[in-house]
Amino acid sequence: MTEQELIKGCRTKNRTAQKLLYEQYAPLLLGICRRYVKQLEDAEDVLLESFYKIFSNIDQYEGKGSFEGWMKRISVNESLMFLRRKHNFNLSIDNSHTEIASNETSIEEQLFEQDILEVLDTLPTGYRTIFNLYVIDGLKHREIADELGISINTSKSQLIQAKRRLTSLLKKNKILSA
Repeated sequence: MTEQELIKGCRTKNRTAQKLLYEQYAPLLLGICRRYVKQLEDAEDVLLESFYKIFSNIDQYEGKGSFEGWMKRISVNESLMFLRRKHNFNLSIDNSHTEIASNETSIEEQLFEQDILEVLDTLPTGYRTIFNLYVIDGLKHREIADELGISINTSKSQLIQAKRRLTSLLKKNKILSA
């Protein structure tokens, strides 16, 4: 079945089309949920919530842009909603960390995807979430702040701390050169 046939089938609540869509996209979307949600069981729950939203709101997909991108956005939003229920992102910040020293190398340029996923699990929830939204999903600090209900400076501070922690962990594990 083509993507368009799957979408059409899902709009008519065809169980076969829904199953095929799930089988085709579940691994990809679980990977997205897993980037944000530390525990696999929780990520699987978020994945199921994502598919529930996808199936129940598929009529809202207008065919503009990527269907896969539309589903990814739903998965990110569901992951963030899960994290909002479980964690407080309004952490106190130390304003001395709002600027990155110019000699620091961009951590995202030095990492491989597998290294990121392994090390991201060791980060606190706030650091991991901000890092994912900024580095991997490409959101700006204003968008992150609006999405999480935090200040822009909190977003910046959390990203800086996440990068520093990642750099330290990767150097310690000899993934990055010192």
